[in-house]
This record gives sequence, C-alpha cells and structure tokens, in this order.
Amino acid sequence: MPEVEKKKVAIITGAAIGIGFEIARQLAEQGAAVVLNDIDEDAAKRAAEKIENAGGRVTVVAGDSSDLIVIDQMVQTAIETYGQIDYAIANAGITTFGDFLSYPLEQFQQLVNVNLQGTFFLAQKAAQQLIKQGDGGRILLMSSVTGHQYHPDLAAYGMSKAAIRMLAKSLGVELAPHGITVNAISPGATATERTLSDPSYNEIWSKLNPTGRPGTVQDVAHAALFLLSPHAGQITGQTLVVDGGWTAVSPPPE
Repeated sequence: MPEVEKKKVAIITGAAIGIGFEIARQLAEQGAAVVLNDIDEDAAKRAAEKIENAGGRVTVVAGDSSDLIVIDQMVQTAIETYGQIDYAIANAGITTFGDFLSYPLEQFQQLVNVNLQGTFFLAQKAAQQLIKQGDGGRILLMSSVTGHQYHPDLAAYGMSKAAIRMLAKSLGVELAPHGITVNAISPGATATERTLSDPSYNEIWSKLNPTGRPGTVQDVAHAALFLLSPHAGQITGQTLVVDGGWTAVSPPPE
C-alpha cells in the first residue's frame, strides 16, 4: 500500500464508522494525526478511542459537517492541536432513496446541505489554510458510482454525487498552482455497518459485481491513501472508481 508521509495532519468528516473511519484508522496507523468529525458525538468518541488504543493521534470535533461553524472548528482544531493541515477528506454524506415524482423538498434540502454544502465549504476552508501554509496539500472528495450511472430511486442522490465529481475537476485546476491536488473517489456497493443491515446485501452485490463480491471499506481506504500519498502528486481533478467493475456493466438491483 502506498504510504502517506508521517507527521501529516488530516481532517475527515463522517468518520465514526464505515469508509470514513477506515480512512482515519489507516492514516493514523501510518503516523498521521487525525481530526475526526461525525454528527454522532458518542460514535465519534468510540472511533477515536479505537484509534488511540492502536497508538494513533486523533482529536474529535463532533457536529453537522454542513455547518460552516463546525467546519471552521475542524480547521481551527487542526491548527491549534497539531499546527497545520495537510489533508482534507470530505467523506460525510447521506443517501435518501425516493421516487423522483414524489421526492419531498425537505429531503432534497437535507441531501444538498450535507453532500454538497459540507463538501464545498470544507474544501474551501481547507484550501484557504493550505494556501496560507504554502506547502501544498491534498483534498479528497467522496462521490459515488450513482453519480456516473443510473440507479433506481436515487435521482437526487446521484445528482449530488455527480456534482462532487465536477467539483474535484474544477478545484483540481484552480488549486494546482498552489501545489494542492483535488480528487474524488466513487465507491460502488460497499459492505459497511449501514449497508449490511440489509441481510441480502452481500448476496445481491456478489451477483451484480464482476469481481463477485461487494467492496469493503478497506478497498476504498486503500484508494484514498494512494491519492493522499506522494505517489499521486501528478494526479488531480480526477475521480477514481472503486466498484468491482459495476459501472462497466451497470445492472441495477432488482
């Protein structure tokens, strides 16, 4: 696995469980300090305790990742606690299923706030600090295969995730003169605490994915650490799909 540089500092949103937690855990394992955010404070503290028990450095900033006050708090905590920011990973997101013709405004606004507002402004605030520091850095956004291909009842969600891909492309160009790379990851079906609450999840996606299995949080985190590592210095404005080949064939679940 490509290694990130030791003594780096990362902000990660939505990192109490699932993909976010695994990225945080792997970064800490390699020596980076982590500012771990999640809206569930108790879950964030449990996640931080696991990382600390393994010898990692981690600080919790609980709160809504779309709230600009919380975003500012994450950035300030990184500076005050560890002296710098090197990586910002906008992982937090919500998924809401719903038929397009009856999809309610309240769900739409919540989805846009978390998936787009939180992502955009974490990238903005982190970029401002990285430019101030003058040493470059990495910004990583979390898209989805549903931002590439159709999936039933995910018109709003897929739209938000396609927008994140465009944001990565735009910022990859805009921030390149400052030595900052900006990329996105599009996970496919991934086994997490949330998705495995569906007892048929593994069986369904083992049939649909060409690789014969759903992805794991480790699969996505390995891709994230590559894009954060020195090996990815010439990669920016890109979206890396980690989906076991699903977007090549795209059969929807029945």
